[in-house]
Amino acid sequence: MPIIVNLDVMMAKRKISSGELAEKIGLTQANLSILKTGKARAIRFSTLEAICRELNCQPGDLLEYREEKKV
Repeated sequence: MPIIVNLDVMMAKRKISSGELAEKIGLTQANLSILKTGKARAIRFSTLEAICRELNCQPGDLLEYREEKKV
């Protein structure tokens, strides 16, 4: 998938654990893990907003587009 989730990078920069962030934004640790690993197929804007608010960042800090290499 050409959308890369950099949530783990931003969490490391802000020195916040998965458990702490999940609690602050009202998400289960399991769902946050799915998002962090890039396995999520979608994200609600309300969830993205809560993450950005808690990490003091922009959506572009968390999501990145990389063109897929054609074989």
